[in-house]
Amino acid sequence: MRTVRVLVIDDSALVRKILSDGLSKDPNIVVCGTASDPYQARDEIVRLKPDVLTLDVEMPKMNGVEFLRRLMPQYPIPVVMVSSLTERGQKTTLEAMAAGAVDFVAKPKSGNLEQMVDELQTKVKIASTANVSHWKHKQYEPVSSSAGVLNSKVAGQIQSSRICAIGASTGGTEALREVICGFPKNFVGTVVVQHMPAGFTKMFADRLNNLAQVIVKEAEDGDLIYDGRVLIAPGGKQMEVVRKGTGWGVYIFDAPLCCGHRPSVEQMMNSVAKNVGNKAIGAMLTGMGADGANGMKAMRDAGARCIAQDEQTCVVFGMPKEAFNRGGAESLVPLPRIAQTLQGLLR
Repeated sequence: MRTVRVLVIDDSALVRKILSDGLSKDPNIVVCGTASDPYQARDEIVRLKPDVLTLDVEMPKMNGVEFLRRLMPQYPIPVVMVSSLTERGQKTTLEAMAAGAVDFVAKPKSGNLEQMVDELQTKVKIASTANVSHWKHKQYEPVSSSAGVLNSKVAGQIQSSRICAIGASTGGTEALREVICGFPKNFVGTVVVQHMPAGFTKMFADRLNNLAQVIVKEAEDGDLIYDGRVLIAPGGKQMEVVRKGTGWGVYIFDAPLCCGHRPSVEQMMNSVAKNVGNKAIGAMLTGMGADGANGMKAMRDAGARCIAQDEQTCVVFGMPKEAFNRGGAESLVPLPRIAQTLQGLLR
């Protein structure tokens, strides 16, 4: 693997040292510089030309989100956010993802710095392979919800006769926003696994619920799968689709990592293959690794119709590539056409 050059941006000298020392322990990472605020960071980016930035969510003078909104259209570069676990920190992190950040790590509330640094090393190396070129010259547009859509949304009570299963990881929060906001309000019941830690998935679901025509919520054990409803697997738990009467529901439970993840796309899609079969459709969106590739193949073998996001529109073409190469996804589809293609598969 090539050496990844990283610029660490944080207003705390102590945090800059901890992150720099931790990242430097990886032989494939070189910390080429540090910056204490976005203005110094801007100059260092031009001077050092790093491969990846780590960026504190909240800083004086200009917060990380505003910095990203100004940086990405002029100098698109992969960014990994360093976030707090507070509610405000979670909200700002999701705004940062919408402004162009590739991924994030959460600061531990107490101790366990080693685990956080290990995660940061991994995500920095993944980010170095990310495609963020589409941000060049792109003007940031605030994502606002429609009050009309919100006021007219009523929880459906019709259990789905078909199910859509979607998996995503790196770059997936914004890909999911585009796909789910493309669903009509009566779209079939949908289950989603997005790799994300506990706490963030509820805020992510609430954000999508404010934007989409369908109802979006963080899944709870026993939730039924209704038309017009999207259930997002909670961070730190596994989710499976199970039979519930004449339809289906979700089983949320504590379990070991599957394919290195919890929640895992593999675990969810295997359950869809087993319990839904040819009544399912599936999509694999941007992400690193192979989580869900065999699960999607199992879905396809059970008669489901499945697609994956194409390389040109992926932030990281890992999970979709594996799903396609292993025979799970029957075609590769550009992100702007995925919602429409899934509706077509239902017909």
